[in-house]
Amino acid sequence: MGRALTVLHALGLMLVVFSIAYLIPVVTSLIYADTTMLLDFLLAMLWTAASGVLMWMLTRHYKGELTIRHGYLLVVVMWTAMPAFGTLPLLLAMPGLSFTDAYFETMSGMTTTGATVLVGLDNLPPAINIWRHELNWLGGLGIIVLAVAVLPLLGIGGRQLFKAETPGPMKDSALTPRIADTARNLWVVYLGITLACIAALKWAGMNWLDAVCHAFAAMGLGGFSTHDASVGYFNSPLIEFILIVFMLLAAMNFASHFLAWRGKSLRVYLRDTEAIAMLSVVLASCVGIALFLWWQGTYADFWTALRHASFNLVSIATDCGFASVDFAQWPIFAPLWMLFLSCIVASSGSTGGGLKMVRTLILFKQAGREFLKLLHPSAVNPMKVGGMVVPNSIVFAVLGFVFLYFMSIVAYTFLLLISGLDFISSFTAVIACINNAGPGLGVVGPATNYSALTDFQTWVCTLAMLTGRLEVFTLLIIFTPVFWRR
Repeated sequence: MGRALTVLHALGLMLVVFSIAYLIPVVTSLIYADTTMLLDFLLAMLWTAASGVLMWMLTRHYKGELTIRHGYLLVVVMWTAMPAFGTLPLLLAMPGLSFTDAYFETMSGMTTTGATVLVGLDNLPPAINIWRHELNWLGGLGIIVLAVAVLPLLGIGGRQLFKAETPGPMKDSALTPRIADTARNLWVVYLGITLACIAALKWAGMNWLDAVCHAFAAMGLGGFSTHDASVGYFNSPLIEFILIVFMLLAAMNFASHFLAWRGKSLRVYLRDTEAIAMLSVVLASCVGIALFLWWQGTYADFWTALRHASFNLVSIATDCGFASVDFAQWPIFAPLWMLFLSCIVASSGSTGGGLKMVRTLILFKQAGREFLKLLHPSAVNPMKVGGMVVPNSIVFAVLGFVFLYFMSIVAYTFLLLISGLDFISSFTAVIACINNAGPGLGVVGPATNYSALTDFQTWVCTLAMLTGRLEVFTLLIIFTPVFWRR
């Protein structure tokens, strides 16, 4: 009981911090003179802050250092509770919207999935659109990482939270001796690149609202848009190119961006094995899919095929979820290859989802080790990734993660099939949600959205998004008996 109350005490403080996020849509409402939205967001801000303060006061006697178990429990509680508070503006502004759909929308935003159940995005109030995209941006680098940057100021240690929430198998390396400094440095880099993206999109022809929203979505790899036609609304090769560049930056490890900025050198990227592998796979796939679409007659010339293949493939492969055309109408190989890439392309420490490229490299090298072991049973062959030896403990952890990852895909797919959804829609919806990639195929394709799903199917997809964002282990561990033993 004491452990749960300690977690609630920390959650109360984080809700107060989270309530500050409402200031951006409040300012947006003032800029656009939208009194109704202003009142809705002020009310949501008040409820969130008051709930946090009340939770904090009732549990103030249980304040203490967070253990690793506290960290995992708080991460799961936060990622389920904060989307519930994030629904408040949507429920107030859209009386016909159910809690199920509102929760799906905010969970999609915070997990940077980009799947939506809303239609008529072009006519949504600006404050609602900015709120959806702000959730993309905050969830991108991780609200926990943001919290780690401020929790020490509130008297709560953050190392266990950082370990529990940070994506990727190697979580113990720090950019600075103090974990709070590491978190703050990551956010400074994240903010700086976001501002550059906003400026570039404004220069390319977007208005300020579209530029801010799409920059938030691109850097968080969230894929929300202010238009039903997504990026296809702009029909601009320049805008698509700018977004490609920033989506690729967001799919790289932000530690590399920080080290490059601190060292004033691009050589850091040449030493980043994940980045090199990611860019090689993406570049080869863009050219290959473009040639395939041209050969199939989908587009009349290669350069048009390359334009659309590059943007949509990069978007899905990096788990962003923007679309410029309805790629569900392409020959089935192309969109399925894109969804496959969404499983492996993003780097650890990035804002993307899926297995992460470092795990893919470890699996590839482990397969090579097994071949060598068959031929030379006594050979000693340590695994190296990026010049560093990978301990066998990490290799085993990766193997366990991959097993649970694919078993989760199977389980969620069968749940959707049992509910009556067709196989293509079920399978691709789960792949898109667990990788936080956004659109799938079938009834959840890029030309439609997830609004056609039943409530049960919507909750399955919501749980898949949460599973993917918390990288399976963090969510499932709290359901094991050993977690609750003393």
